[in-house]
Amino acid sequence: MASVLVVDDDPHMRELMRIFLRREGYAVREAANGVEALAEMEKAPADIVVLDIMMPDMDGWELCRELRGIYSELPLLMVTAKNEMSQKVKGFNLGTDDYLTKPFEPQELVIRVKALLRRYRIASERTVRVGAVKLDQTKRAVMAGGETFHLPLKEFDLLYQLASYPGQIFSREQLIESVWGIDHEGDERTVDVHIKRLRERFERFENDFRIVTVRGLGYRLEAREHD
Repeated sequence: MASVLVVDDDPHMRELMRIFLRREGYAVREAANGVEALAEMEKAPADIVVLDIMMPDMDGWELCRELRGIYSELPLLMVTAKNEMSQKVKGFNLGTDDYLTKPFEPQELVIRVKALLRRYRIASERTVRVGAVKLDQTKRAVMAGGETFHLPLKEFDLLYQLASYPGQIFSREQLIESVWGIDHEGDERTVDVHIKRLRERFERFENDFRIVTVRGLGYRLEAREHD
């Protein structure tokens, strides 16, 4: 799944965007200002950044300039209360790809995010490699040891989520939201059951990766480097 970094100092606005983007299947991360956003991108680059302008510490103008200088092929969508044409021109000159004015319909945000991802061809070409194991999200296929096979849908999505951010710890709640959705009525035991099945399926590939339980926190995937 494509990942979206939402940058806004208003927690209610971040929550609104998170809810609607996750409903569309995107993995959503958050930051309250430009400084936090750059730190998040350094840990694991997102596929698209949705950013506000008026923020403390580092505003959207400076963040846009910094991101465009580092990630030339990163889609940027500015979401702001400023509707003046001069502000839009400034944003485009700094490198934003699109501009959405508050207040907005959440579905319009989703449409613009989808359009930008299509433009950058991120949505249609998604693969992750951990060791010698390759996951192809488009085909929902796993290639390993000269074989190609398919996992049950939720097992694939869970493995893809963990493999997309090797070393990052995900709580059971985060995995439930990103893989099953916020409306999932089951409990967190669902994650444990699927993790157990993945470990059994990929036991012979433990030289490529393993899924580690982090006591009291959740799970992380450790990828092994190959020469």
